[in-house]
Amino acid sequence: MKSDRLLSILLLLQTRGRVSAPELADRLEVSVRTIYRDVEALSAAGIPVYAERGRTGGIQLLDGFRTDVTGLTADESRALFVLAAQGAHQALGLDTALGQALRKVMAALPAPHRPAAEATSRRILVDATRWRGEAADPADLGTLQDAVFTDRRLRLSYRHSGAPEPRTYTVDPYGLVAKAGVWYLVADRRGTPRLFRADRIHQATVLPDTVHRRPGVELADVWEALRREVEKRRGGLEVTARVRRDRLDLFLRLNAPWLTGRPAEEDTDGDWITVRLAYEVLGEARQLLQFGDRVEVLEPAEVREELARAARAVAELYGGGVSPASARGLRR
Repeated sequence: MKSDRLLSILLLLQTRGRVSAPELADRLEVSVRTIYRDVEALSAAGIPVYAERGRTGGIQLLDGFRTDVTGLTADESRALFVLAAQGAHQALGLDTALGQALRKVMAALPAPHRPAAEATSRRILVDATRWRGEAADPADLGTLQDAVFTDRRLRLSYRHSGAPEPRTYTVDPYGLVAKAGVWYLVADRRGTPRLFRADRIHQATVLPDTVHRRPGVELADVWEALRREVEKRRGGLEVTARVRRDRLDLFLRLNAPWLTGRPAEEDTDGDWITVRLAYEVLGEARQLLQFGDRVEVLEPAEVREELARAARAVAELYGGGVSPASARGLRR
């Protein structure tokens, strides 16, 4: 609707200051000509908005002009109170600020929409963490935030997965990303994008040097490229196993990140269900040991051998031997 688009333009200009007509057109999915017509409509309604031509021009409001916009729809009111990843606010020390912001929004809502927004906050909860998630307590996110918001470089002491000792890196941060309860620092190292898991950062130091980011590159751009790269790498080690039916539901829940798909009907063999998984590194497959004789690895042989070695190491540590049940599951 045109009225919604006019309101969106007004809010964007209040938030961003000067915005080019092509950018507004792209964000609102209309033509540049439509944007200029909307600007004329806003001006005719008494909004002090004007356009400047030229390479550095754009559309903006008269300096000092502000407006309180409370014309939210019922769905928009509800959406504001369905806040994803609540743990993220706590980790960033923003729980108190979030509560205060929501109280202000509630006061600004049209009276008819307040009950619906209040009910939404009580009836809808989004928890972005996985069951038995791998994430440990993250490093000092305050230090990482400080570098991100002050545009400073960071020196990290970082331990890679499987590495015995941490290594030191100097990086140029773009920002922080929370994915499924795990915090990541997205940064360039010597101009190359890198992903650093926050709970593997042993120490972070904000440097006095100004950050050196690649021109025109934003956090969302770098994250998208890194995310695709990680997903492309996953699946380097494909594993076929079978699971006892009485443990299938639990197995599927705990192994969701590694499953390549749901088991098909033809994968059933009596009390056993065939499953297929994909791991990035061999060591990740060790988590299959937690299911004991309820899981049998069919292939590849290197995974069976790795699990057998891990089982023997545990047995030696505790002064026992590999149980016959475990041995059946590892040797086939």
